[in-house]
Amino acid sequence: MSEGTSTAVVEGGPQNGPGHGSDDGSEGREEAQRLAERGSNRSQRPTSQAFRDFIAQGWAPRPAPPERLAAAPWAAARRERISERFPGDRLVLPAGPLKVRSNDTDYRFRPHSAFAHLTGLGADREPDAVLVLEPRAEGGHEAQLFFRPRAERTTDEFWANARYGEFWVGVRPSLEDVEAELGLTCRHIDELEKALGGPLPDPTGTVRVVPDADPGVLALVTSSRPAPVDDATDDTNDSDDDEADNDSDDEAPSPDAELAEALSELRLVKDAWEVEQLRDAVAATIAGFADVARSLHAAVRHERGERVIESAFEGVARREGNGVGYETIAAAGPHACTLHWIRNDGPVRPGQLVLVDAGVEATSLYTADVTRTLPVDGRFSPAQRRVYQAVLDAADAAFAVARPGSKFRDLHAAAMEVIAARLESWGLLPVSAAEALDPEKGGQHRRWMVHGTSHHLGLDVHDCAQARREMYLDAELVPGMVFTIEPGLYFKSDDLLVPDELRGIGVRIEDDVLVTEDGCVNLSAALPRRPADVEEWMASLR
Repeated sequence: MSEGTSTAVVEGGPQNGPGHGSDDGSEGREEAQRLAERGSNRSQRPTSQAFRDFIAQGWAPRPAPPERLAAAPWAAARRERISERFPGDRLVLPAGPLKVRSNDTDYRFRPHSAFAHLTGLGADREPDAVLVLEPRAEGGHEAQLFFRPRAERTTDEFWANARYGEFWVGVRPSLEDVEAELGLTCRHIDELEKALGGPLPDPTGTVRVVPDADPGVLALVTSSRPAPVDDATDDTNDSDDDEADNDSDDEAPSPDAELAEALSELRLVKDAWEVEQLRDAVAATIAGFADVARSLHAAVRHERGERVIESAFEGVARREGNGVGYETIAAAGPHACTLHWIRNDGPVRPGQLVLVDAGVEATSLYTADVTRTLPVDGRFSPAQRRVYQAVLDAADAAFAVARPGSKFRDLHAAAMEVIAARLESWGLLPVSAAEALDPEKGGQHRRWMVHGTSHHLGLDVHDCAQARREMYLDAELVPGMVFTIEPGLYFKSDDLLVPDELRGIGVRIEDDVLVTEDGCVNLSAALPRRPADVEEWMASLR
């Protein structure tokens, strides 16, 4: 990696960057160098005025503004829905800041999902940006995007700023560029603080901010809010009043929590553009699984074969999309019984199963989430096939109720009926399947599947997580919902309640499902699920 300036120096902006102060470093010899500045000691950057004059000239004109993004009208429609939900309130949705990975290097940026949903910006756009829905006096909101546009070529930021400078991270868009892409008003990020402190048209309105996106913006919003009105009328009743206030706080969510909840629930039903993005993500994921199957021979020969599998999938994810939507699980043998095994540093041995839970995140940031459990040798053993078939039957039972009018919780209930019955038939339950399924006194079957069967899917792999129970778990399925169906069975190698032949076997089968007007569509159906089909598919790839 090329030399850069430390994060602390970079964040100071061009005015604090290289070239200010004494060019020959004499100033640093005369007084102690601040800790935050020491990361630049390795840099040997040009600092003369002659260099600055020369680098600022001789550049071609900037290209014309880009065309409108395909996502822009869909994002505008989503903003309208949120606007209707919070009339008179200022709504603040940060993209989030860059996050330090180590010392002065950052992680690859990914904007907050709520920001991406309401702007249409994906990939790594735009760190530090903030979408503000400013209430109008006549009703509705004006969308304003505050972000850091590219610096002019006459500034030090152009060549010297390792976090934002064009020489380091590429050409950043101008205000006009993003206005053309999104069809909304764009302003410099330096104007944000003043905008957040401005008066609201409706004095009863408030300022709401996505609480977990950007600590700096959260602090700005918090400081700009008016102080709460003290309604206490009598000092003798202070204790009672405090108790009443605390009870009220427990019952009513904060303005920011209400916004996060509404933004999450807005994503429960996907529009046509979102469904297309998910289809693309799933298609790329299926291609990734084909490379996983092809990599198994090499994985067996490597001491960390799980890493071979992981890298095979993630290579496709980077080539075909933005990357992976979550950390890939490549769990061979008994590691498959650890539900979120992401260390992926174990060997892959002949005769084992390997559970791969992976999803490509499209450039739009919509992610797939698919799991297949593959026999390393290309064929299931009798014991492996028995467990695999039980899980597949449970998944099919959930598919049978995935239609409008069913409740989300019905998916899990249908799968659990199959799991409990199969465990009973194998003699593993200490009670009958019916007793195990009793919600109050049962649950014994859950020893071998402690996770749920489904979760919503979209911009987040566990999408819509802040939605209310009645909108999620207890809600009826409606067309446009997208979720996973992913039952499993996990028999740990040290589980003395199962026979030897089952110990160390973990199986999960996961597909991505779209609810339609009259049923559902398995978006990942092109990836084989039945054991015989899996074996045939693997043979064709070898």
